[in-house]
Amino acid sequence: MKSRWVIDHDFDDVAVDHLAKELAVPAVLSRILLKRGIDNFDKARVYFRPDLEHLHDPFLMKGMSAAVERLHQALTKGEKILVFGDYDVDGVCSASLLYLVLSRMVGSKVSYYIPDRMTEGYGLSKDSVRRFAEEGGSLIITIDCGVTAVAEIQLANELDLEVIVCDHHEPGDELPEAVAILDPKQADCPYPFKELAGVGVGFKFMQGLYRRLGLPDSELDGYMDIVAIGSCADIVPLVDENRILVRHGLDRINFNPRFGVKALLESAGIDRKEINAGLIVFVLAPRINAVGRMGDARRAVQLITATSLQRGRVFAKELERENQVRRNVDETTFKEALEIVESKCDPEGAPALVLYKRDWHPGVIGIVASRIVERYYRPTIMISVVDGVGKASARSISSFNIYEAIKECSAHLNAFGGHKYAAGLTIDEDKIPAFIEQFIEIARDQITPDDLIPTTRVDCEVELKEFDERLMRLLKLMGPFGPMNLRPVFV
Repeated sequence: MKSRWVIDHDFDDVAVDHLAKELAVPAVLSRILLKRGIDNFDKARVYFRPDLEHLHDPFLMKGMSAAVERLHQALTKGEKILVFGDYDVDGVCSASLLYLVLSRMVGSKVSYYIPDRMTEGYGLSKDSVRRFAEEGGSLIITIDCGVTAVAEIQLANELDLEVIVCDHHEPGDELPEAVAILDPKQADCPYPFKELAGVGVGFKFMQGLYRRLGLPDSELDGYMDIVAIGSCADIVPLVDENRILVRHGLDRINFNPRFGVKALLESAGIDRKEINAGLIVFVLAPRINAVGRMGDARRAVQLITATSLQRGRVFAKELERENQVRRNVDETTFKEALEIVESKCDPEGAPALVLYKRDWHPGVIGIVASRIVERYYRPTIMISVVDGVGKASARSISSFNIYEAIKECSAHLNAFGGHKYAAGLTIDEDKIPAFIEQFIEIARDQITPDDLIPTTRVDCEVELKEFDERLMRLLKLMGPFGPMNLRPVFV
C-alpha cells in the first residue's frame, strides 16, 4: 500500500527559542511542545505533571446535580439499584467501577448487568427493564450506553423505575426521559472536556457523589487502574482529563494493581513489564473483550472485582482460553473477508468497503473490520446476517466521520450508534443492498484520493547528536501516548 510521510517545517523560530529558554529544555522538545499547543510554563507544568487536582469540577457536567441527588436518595433509602453496562472493555470497566464503589456503601442493594452480545445486543433492552421491575428494583444506572435508549427508558418510567444515563456516545435527535443524563457530548453540556470514555463519565459521577457525601476525592484513587484500562481500550484521545486519569491509572497498575488486574497481567505474561497504554490496548484489552465477544462478559466484571488473587487467576484463565478461541474465529473471518474484497469489490477504486455474509460471528466483526482498514485503508463495515437481520461493526479512517455517514443512511436501519471512528448498526437483510449503495455514494462524495493514502506525520528533523540522556528522559515524560498525544516521530 502506498503511504506518505509529512514533515512539519512550519515552526516559528522565535517562539521555539522563547519556550526552550523559559522551560530550559532543548529546542527539539520545544518544537514538539508547541505543535501540541503547549506554549508557556503553566501549560508545560500541567502536561509534564498531570495531577488529579487538575481534573475539572464534576458538577460542570450537565445533569450531574440531579444524578448525584437521585443516587444519594437511593443510597440513603436502601433502594435496589441496577448498574447496566456494556460488553466491551469500556462498558465492563465502567460497570465494575460503579458496582465496586456503590457496593461498598450499600452491599447487596446494588447489582450489575452486562447484556449478551449474541442474544441481546448493545444497550438497555426492554426485557431487562421488565425483569428489574419484577425484582422490585427502583433505580437503573446505565453506563457506557443509554443516551439513545428512548423507548426502553420510556418503558422504565411506565413501570415506576427511574433511570440515570451515564454515556459518552453521540446523542440522537431525541433524548430519553431520564432523571438525569450525564454525557459531555450533549449539545448544551458546558463540561469543558468532551472526550471522556464511558468509564471516565462514570468516574466523574462517583467523584460528584463523593463530594456530595463529604468524602475526599483521594478515596477514589484505588479505582484508577480500572479507569485507565477502560479509557485506553476505548481509544479516546489521551489529552486533558483522559491523560491525567490514564497516567495515574498506569501508576496504580504498575505499583499496586487490584487482584484481578494482577492475575490478568500474569496470565498474559507481562506481569514483569512496565505497563503502558499500548500494552493495555494490544494485550489486556483483547483478553477482557474476548469473553464479551465469545460468551458471557460478566466474567470480565468478576475478574476486575475479584477479592483475592486466587479468584482473579480463575477468571484470568477463562479470559485466556476465550481469547484463543476468539483469535481462531477472527483469523477465519478475516480470510473470508479478504476473499470477498478481492473477488467482489474494487479495493483500489472503492472509497469504502461494506462486506456481509451469513453467520459471521458478531463478536469478531469489529476486530476484522479494523484489520481490513489496516490492510486497504478504506472505511469498512462488516455485516453478519443471522435469521434475516444483519448486525454490523464499522471502522473508519482519520478523515471520514463514519457515524455521521451511517446516520445519513438511517432510513434503512433498525438501530445505530457510535462515534467518528467506530460505529455499530442493525439492519434487515433485504435492506442491505440499498444501504450499501447510499453509504458508498456518501463516501464517494466526502473522501478524496489523498484521504485514502495513509500518512505518517513526522514531528521534526533532528540530528543524532541531539539525542542525549536528558532529552530521552523528557520524551518519556510526555506519555502516556495515544490518540492526540502520539509518540514523537523524528527523521
